[in-house]
Amino acid sequence: MTNSHHNPEHLNALAEKFTVLPHENRVPDAKREQLIDKPAFGQVFSDSMAHMTWTEGEGWTDRRIEPYGPLKMDPGASVLHYAQEIFEGLKTYRHSDGSLWLFRPDANAERFQNSATRLALPQLSVDDFIGSVAAVAKADHAWVPRRHDYTLYMRPFMFASESFLGVRKAKEVEYCVIASPSGPYFPQGVKPVSIWVEDTYFRTGPGGTGFAKCGGNYSASLVGEYRGFEHGCEQVCFVDASTKTYLEELGGMNMFAVHKDGHLETPSLNGNILPGVTRRSIIQIAQDEGRDVVEKMIKLSDLIEDIRSGEVTEVFACGTAAIVTPIGRFKSETFDVPVNGEAVGEYTAHLREHLMGIQWGEVEDTHNWMWKICD
Repeated sequence: MTNSHHNPEHLNALAEKFTVLPHENRVPDAKREQLIDKPAFGQVFSDSMAHMTWTEGEGWTDRRIEPYGPLKMDPGASVLHYAQEIFEGLKTYRHSDGSLWLFRPDANAERFQNSATRLALPQLSVDDFIGSVAAVAKADHAWVPRRHDYTLYMRPFMFASESFLGVRKAKEVEYCVIASPSGPYFPQGVKPVSIWVEDTYFRTGPGGTGFAKCGGNYSASLVGEYRGFEHGCEQVCFVDASTKTYLEELGGMNMFAVHKDGHLETPSLNGNILPGVTRRSIIQIAQDEGRDVVEKMIKLSDLIEDIRSGEVTEVFACGTAAIVTPIGRFKSETFDVPVNGEAVGEYTAHLREHLMGIQWGEVEDTHNWMWKICD
């Protein structure tokens, strides 16, 4: 059963609100095929981008699809001084029959609105969000790879472009969508990652911007991430800034623990962590399979003890880029604890395969998460 809002006609109507401007310098076919063959994440960009402008009193205007290129920005633009910006991340999938699909773009649109509210930016309608993403995907359909596990990563973003020095809401804002072909997060196969538990530097705090997808959260996480690299870890996990007791999230992913009785636990959405679309989807899949999913404040000390005792059998992280990432080790200044013998857990692997199966049209989409762009 297909939701009427998920059919190509509906997405076409939303995409058609964006005027497609002439593009005389598209990348030649042979060069494009070379670029999308084995792209490094976020380093190659497609021909087109969506662009809209918001001004106080007029709202959103000038919806267009234009050639990808540099943005003209005044040195006094507010975003450069006060970091008033937000972004999203989602993917366009090409199924085996050649059709193009989006995974839960309405959930990304909803989160984008919540991020905008927190950063004092104007709301973008769900229709404009989805329409802009679909319009770029349609304009650059040839950039969507045909190989399995390869996608066109879509990056919508909004920033304060008004030129002024002063801390207040901007009266002029730009919104864009760019796209980047990307390969599998684990090109050599899925392997558990080592996690550095950071308790000196924090990405956010109570009442902060933790639940918003804004650049400041990610730049704030970098020092901790590089501390992890120095200790031989691939990722960093942050604890709460108030008590340094509770787990929150990785630099850009949510986290789950699988207990030996089969139930899952994940840090609750207390305003400090990002409400991930993948997180939300995994909770639904696990519940569909009859598993209890407990959203709670998880004490770091309890998790480490439960891993050591065997009460927790698997731990994994999840996000748009990696889908599901098994965690093989937690490390800090005071402990170094392997998880599941540093092997990929059985249920972790199942969730990853199931979710990717839905995204690629190989597993029944019982919740109508996939939105068809075009055949």
